[in-house]
Amino acid sequence: MKILSIALVRTGSDLNEPVPLTVANDLSSFGFFQRQSVKEMLLFLTKTFLKRTEPNQRQSVDHEGYTVHCHVRSDGLAGAVITDQEYPARVAFSLLAQLLDDFVTQVGDSWKTVTVPESITFAPCGEYLTKYQDPASADKITKIQKDLDETTQILHKTIDSVLERGVKLDNLVDKSNDLSAQSKLFYKQAKKTNSCCVVQ
Repeated sequence: MKILSIALVRTGSDLNEPVPLTVANDLSSFGFFQRQSVKEMLLFLTKTFLKRTEPNQRQSVDHEGYTVHCHVRSDGLAGAVITDQEYPARVAFSLLAQLLDDFVTQVGDSWKTVTVPESITFAPCGEYLTKYQDPASADKITKIQKDLDETTQILHKTIDSVLERGVKLDNLVDKSNDLSAQSKLFYKQAKKTNSCCVVQ
């Protein structure tokens, strides 16, 4: 899971093209000579999809292995996060909502008259890019889900490891002193009934 770009953009019906206010990119996974082209493509995708996102709307657009998560506020301030397709959309939109709020708190309404691209310096944009690279560490719900998934894997591994040791459940049932003859017969009949009725 990886975030490639975060951009805060001025949009509105009075503009021909959205104006990028501040942009942060992580292009470390690309070769040095590819980075400028990739940077231009990320900005192009950001502007294109934000232009097609209505005010008060959020949307995620998949494009060639990447997802552009767009959020346009009612005042025209917009944000886009470009990630790989594995990155959770809920975390991306949480990042955008928090970043847009922080931006307005720090910059105020001065962004509403900006016409020069990338003319606002906003350090938290880069900080969020680094912080949210691992969604589980930045987002509590994702972290809890990851912990639950790991616990489930451990339980499955435990059951599998018992069966891998050559101990079959059938042998355990036969050898058990805790089960009556009737329970053993029930187990064998249930197993036989289940094996003849397998639907594929």
